[in-house]
Amino acid sequence: MIDYNRIADAFLVRLKGEIPLVNHLGLAPLQWDGQTLAMTAALAPNVNDKGTGFGGSLATIATLCGWSIVMLYLRAKGRDDDVVIRDSHLEYFLPVTSDFTAKTSLPEPALLTAFYQKMLEKGRARIDLVIDIKQGDKVAMRLTGSYVALEKQR
Repeated sequence: MIDYNRIADAFLVRLKGEIPLVNHLGLAPLQWDGQTLAMTAALAPNVNDKGTGFGGSLATIATLCGWSIVMLYLRAKGRDDDVVIRDSHLEYFLPVTSDFTAKTSLPEPALLTAFYQKMLEKGRARIDLVIDIKQGDKVAMRLTGSYVALEKQR
């Protein structure tokens, strides 16, 4: 049985070591079940001058959540690829007034299989994700983004 919590904990340690900004986002331990990733963050380090969530912080955490799920998926397949965000679109619906969670899921199996197959064949593949920033059951912000996986040049 795969211990997704252990994988997520190790991944967060790696993120904090490789991306200094992650240390300042107030992230709780990641919640990862092999299909869905949730990143909960404290409001305090991500607050703006109005006492609500700073749009730049929300965008950063949403982008990081999408990037992370692609990295976790590829690592689970035994790959050590680079992942970058190609483009994104942000929609803000509600002010964030308390701790919040960025959440995304891997796409349906057919799309995921096509992504992985292209990665194997071409060494490069794109995947589209939707990442929601939520407070409770309400979506406060949505990032729709395309992420590109690239085989590392050795």
